[in-house]
Amino acid sequence: MVRIPQCMSTQHPDNVNLPFFAESPELGGEDEVQEAYYAYSHLGCGEQMWDCEGKEVDNFVVRKLLTRYDTFFREKKLGRDVFLTMRVPNPEVETAEAKILLETLESIPRSFDTACLFYGDDCPPIFEVILPMTASHIAIDNIYRYYTDIVVGKQERRLGEGGTTIADWIGRFRPDRINVIPLFEEMDHMLDAHNVVGRYLEGKEIADQRVFLARSDPAMNYGLVSAVLLNKIALQHLREVSEETGTRIHPIIGVGSAPFRGGLSPATVDRVTAEYPSVRTFTVQSAFKYDYPLEDVQRAVRRLEEREPGRPRPVDEEAALDLIERYTRAYERMLGPLAPLINRVARYVPERRKRKLHIGLFGYARSTGGITLPRAIKFTAALYSIGLPPEIFGLDALDDADIGFVRDAFANFDADLAAASRFLNTETGLVPPELAARVADLTDTEPDEEHARLTTEIVRALRENETGNLTSLVLQAAHRRKFLG
Repeated sequence: MVRIPQCMSTQHPDNVNLPFFAESPELGGEDEVQEAYYAYSHLGCGEQMWDCEGKEVDNFVVRKLLTRYDTFFREKKLGRDVFLTMRVPNPEVETAEAKILLETLESIPRSFDTACLFYGDDCPPIFEVILPMTASHIAIDNIYRYYTDIVVGKQERRLGEGGTTIADWIGRFRPDRINVIPLFEEMDHMLDAHNVVGRYLEGKEIADQRVFLARSDPAMNYGLVSAVLLNKIALQHLREVSEETGTRIHPIIGVGSAPFRGGLSPATVDRVTAEYPSVRTFTVQSAFKYDYPLEDVQRAVRRLEEREPGRPRPVDEEAALDLIERYTRAYERMLGPLAPLINRVARYVPERRKRKLHIGLFGYARSTGGITLPRAIKFTAALYSIGLPPEIFGLDALDDADIGFVRDAFANFDADLAAASRFLNTETGLVPPELAARVADLTDTEPDEEHARLTTEIVRALRENETGNLTSLVLQAAHRRKFLG
């Protein structure tokens, strides 16, 4: 059994501060190669996600890592001690980038050859890919089959009639197969994740299967409480699939530093891991890595890598689904009228990565029901920048019994609400009185006065169309929070 990393460094651009090695405010491909090495060597992360969607793809990342940082990688073997996992485009959704999937899969045997020359053995440096926006077992199986049947399978084809095989001509294609990690992001697909994974596993000899659950985009699409409950239900069912099939299921959860997007920072590791005890791997995004002192980040990464996963926290699914339906409606009612303002503020949230726009889900800039919104990080940053943390949306629709249920199922509800409420500004005229009253009933957190001053100034500048200094104000407020969005 290959070691399953418990801390996955990602390229999500939620950071305020720039890493010391950044050549510009927007990290590009060469910066990201160095970032991967930094995550392994300085932070102690066991895994780096390499995002192949929404930006120019670098299919030579393995060669660059091994040649530039050869001393480190001779001691820490890529594919055994530290891991590089590709996130590929979903051809069913991101049609304009569909062929990048094929390019990425074709690059895996070339990376194998590079590592084989470097190490002198047959340890594959890349053997897993992540499929975002997974909707069916067929979508996962198509990637698995394309790699085994086409990428590897073509090596037995002969060139011309009775000619040499492709393998004899240019060498064997290895590894023989790859692991495909489904990433579930939408409500219906998260609730059906266990069935999709179960169908995918049928007829395959797979002892260990990783499954990725989104936490950020579900919050944006359905609200904070819904996102947490959806993850709890999915984790509960995945455990059942593991017990039924005998395949070890290793959940991954994608969490950012804002409470709305998961609340994982170096200061909250124990709290967040206790919320999701059955999760094997937690993502550490850019704010986690760059907006805290290095020693705190290293200590937090060690905590993640050394923890022992347990069983999922049980949740009453029927009651949770009823609450999700009512809460999500209230969340959407709050969101609709704010969409134009969110989009306007988002234009002044600085970019942190050089990447193209994803096309697909709500969280990837989409229009649904007439509402168009930016991606989750800019969405969160925009709302915090006007003193309106999205964690509070929809709470006025929950009565005391509902809140009691939420507190039982969502252990960190009060802590997350308190953390977010520090940055609530009720003086801007943007917070409905009934919602402000409900938040005051649930938490007595003292507001951050400097953040309130900055968000008041941002709202004033927007109203008076004085936008020249807005990006600077947005960044100053983000410094107070220790995350951009």
